[in-house]
Amino acid sequence: MKSKSRICIRPFLLVILLIITISCSKKENNPPVITETVTDIEGNVYKTVMIGTQVWMAENLKTSKYRNGDLIGTTTASDLPRDGSSKYQWAYGSKESNVATYGRLYTWYAVTDTRNIAPTGWHVPNSREWMTLIDFLGGESLAGGQLKAKGESLWIWPNTGASNSSGFTALPGGFWSGISYQMGETGNWWTVATPNDYPPLRAYFFGLGYGFNGVTIWDYPMINGLSVRCVKD
Repeated sequence: MKSKSRICIRPFLLVILLIITISCSKKENNPPVITETVTDIEGNVYKTVMIGTQVWMAENLKTSKYRNGDLIGTTTASDLPRDGSSKYQWAYGSKESNVATYGRLYTWYAVTDTRNIAPTGWHVPNSREWMTLIDFLGGESLAGGQLKAKGESLWIWPNTGASNSSGFTALPGGFWSGISYQMGETGNWWTVATPNDYPPLRAYFFGLGYGFNGVTIWDYPMINGLSVRCVKD
């Protein structure tokens, strides 16, 4: 009887273990939760993705207008006034063909203008909201790879750690500082927060690079042009 009991129990345990294994495997490989699209004032349509409790745009902002329809200016000047008059946007390299993929680059002053750069129901994230995203993905040393688009068709080799497991699909739109730099190498996104200490006229950004798996959190001159992602209200 004891022998028969063991023979009956073992297959049962194997089935339970198999169910647990499959369940864990599915949990680890859950695809990103793609949500509804959002449309800006110009009619640009963006994919969005739920990451943890937040809903993010899965593409960089492309608009050349504020929410009320006013144009966001652009300029060919290499040296901008270091004040709130420097509200500008650029297509990387002044080539509009780059906008569809990489979005536009904006000064911090344009990003924080009261006319609002984000579509209705969305906003530019503050540092705390960025950190919520990064902490959900395992912290500053691990989150970068989960945010970056895979492969080397847009990011240059080696695109370290890139899996895009979050669905954020971060792209290397580079930045503007008199001229455009580092497309393919870095992605840099403004927050609406400014540093509490020296230096002045700088604001926080979150950056990713082709050669590392982490996230850079630093400050940058407000007159430079960086990418923008929006998060749902």
